[in-house]
Amino acid sequence: MKKKFVLFILISSLFSCQTVSEKIDSNIEKEDKKLSEWLKKTETELKIDFGKPDKIEFLNNSNRNYVYVTEKLKIKCVRKFEINPRDIVVGYTSKNCF
Repeated sequence: MKKKFVLFILISSLFSCQTVSEKIDSNIEKEDKKLSEWLKKTETELKIDFGKPDKIEFLNNSNRNYVYVTEKLKIKCVRKFEINPRDIVVGYTSKNCF
């Protein structure tokens, strides 16, 4: 009886981990889809939607990263948008934003 209970708990925890992993993957997919819509848009449009960046990082290739940081449940979400010299979004990264 005790072994069956332990086995049940182990199987349940495996399925719950899988469910959490699937939810995270789904949210990451949504985030990527949302951010990819910003490619080829202007810096001005980005600022209208996201506001003033928290930080601007200048890159060696004359581009710059606009960094936006938000915090939810003590988890920092960092989104970076790469802007070229013609003020067009050419790339993005996202960390802990799900």
